Amino acid sequence: MIYPMFALVLLTFFVGVRLGACRFANARSGRVKGSYYRLMQGDAPPDGELKLARNFSNLFEAPVLFYVFGAIVIAKNLAGPVSLGLAWGYVALRAVHSAIHLTRNHPLHRFQAFLASNILLLAMWGWLALTL
Repeated sequence: MIYPMFALVLLTFFVGVRLGACRFANARSGRVKGSYYRLMQGDAPPDGELKLARNFSNLFEAPVLFYVFGAIVIAKNLAGPVSLGLAWGYVALRAVHSAIHLTRNHPLHRFQAFLASNILLLAMWGWLALTL
């Protein structure tokens, strides 16, 4: 169970590092005033930075329930083919969601990946409730 959890952590750090690099580049080039980053107020930064920031925030919303699921599975020694399959499926769908969000950003496709990941997350919790 730790490997799918670690994979999602890596995705989160990947997006976070890209966001930091983007913000630094935007401030350095003057596309965004450095003062904007004090309170995140003023002229809006470029779309690319906004997409990265929103995706980074997304990775701290519903995935929290995934990490709790993983911690319970580890603590109760419930890791097996079903829990691992569900976990890897969730991580894959979150990666697809991020890839769509950070590239062509087609809203319907992004929503489909988001919805599928959340349905899978609900299935994970349903499996856990039935297993405990």
